[in-house]
Amino acid sequence: MAKDLTTSQIERQNVLNNTVALPRIQEALEIEALEFQGVYYVTKQMAADYYGVELRTIENCLADNEEELRHNGYSLWKGNSLKEFKLHFAPEKDFGNKTTQLGLFDFRSFLNLGMLLTTSEKAKYVRSRILDIVISTINEKTGGGTKYINRRDREYLPAAIQEENYHKNLTEAVNKYVDGHKTYKYAQVMDAIYKAVFCEKAKEYRKLLDLGAKDNVRRTLYAEVLRVVSSFENGVAFEITRQAKECGPLTVAEVSEICRQMAEHPLQAPYVYDARQKMASRDLAFRDVFHGNIAEYLKAVTPEEFDKFIGSKSLDFDAIMALPENQEVLKVLKQAEDE
Repeated sequence: MAKDLTTSQIERQNVLNNTVALPRIQEALEIEALEFQGVYYVTKQMAADYYGVELRTIENCLADNEEELRHNGYSLWKGNSLKEFKLHFAPEKDFGNKTTQLGLFDFRSFLNLGMLLTTSEKAKYVRSRILDIVISTINEKTGGGTKYINRRDREYLPAAIQEENYHKNLTEAVNKYVDGHKTYKYAQVMDAIYKAVFCEKAKEYRKLLDLGAKDNVRRTLYAEVLRVVSSFENGVAFEITRQAKECGPLTVAEVSEICRQMAEHPLQAPYVYDARQKMASRDLAFRDVFHGNIAEYLKAVTPEEFDKFIGSKSLDFDAIMALPENQEVLKVLKQAEDE
C-alpha cells in the first residue's frame, strides 16, 4: 500500500516513533544543525533554507500544524533558556539582540515539518528517503520478511503456549458437542471467533497477509491478540460443553451466537478493543497491511513497540527455538500447526 506522509498523521507518527530508523535517517539526510546540550536544533530560517521555501511557508505550516509539531519537539525559546542558547553560539551565530523568542525544531519536528510541506521538492525527496530507510530497516531486522514479526516479541512464546492449551479445550468441545463435519465445523467455529475478536474471517485475514495454505493463522498473531483469542476459545469451549449437557449438541450457528455475545460482554470489551487496536496499528506499521474492518482502531505505534519488535528488546525467535532446551516446545508448536 502506497504511503502518503503528507495526508496521514498516523503514518507520520509511525516514522517519528521509529527509534531504530531515526538515527539512520538523520545520518542519511546530512542536515546542518546547531548542537546544544546534546540535542540538534534547526531554526525556522535554517529549515526554510534546507527545504527551499520562503520563511513565510514555514510559519504558515507551523500555524496550521502547531499541535502536531510541538508534540514532536518544536519549541519556542525565550527568557534564560534563549539567553544561554544565544551565548553558546556567539559570536559565530548572530540571532539578533532584539530577538526575545526563537522557534527551534529538534530533529523529529524538523522531519515532521518535511512531511507536511507539500510544495517543496526537497521535502518530497526527504519523504521518499524516509520511507526507503524505514522499509530497509524493518527488512534488515526481520531478515526480509514481516509475516512472523510478531514472534520477535518476548511475550509471544508464553502466549502461544498458553493459547495452545486453551485451543485444545475448544477442539475437544467442538468435536464432541457440535453437529457437522469435523473439518468444516471446526473451521466455521474458528471463523466465528476471529470475526468476534477482529472482525475478519480467517480467509479474509489470510488474503490480507498473503498467507499460504499451510500457514497457521494463529502463528502470525501478536501476543496480546493471542491472549484474547485464548480467552475466547476457553470461554466458547466452556459454553459449548455447558449448553450441550443441558440441551444436547449445538449447531455451528448457535456457537457463532455464543461468540457474538461474548464479544459484546462488558468484561471482554477492553481486551477486544486492545487486540483490534494492536493488530490494526502494528500490521500497518510493520507489515504494510491495512485492515479495513478495524480501521477505526488505528493509532500510531509507540517507540516502545518499535523497540519490542525491531529494536534492542526484540529477539530472534528461530535462533532461540533452535537451542536444545527448547526442542520440546518447538515440537509442540509444530504439531499444533500441522493439526
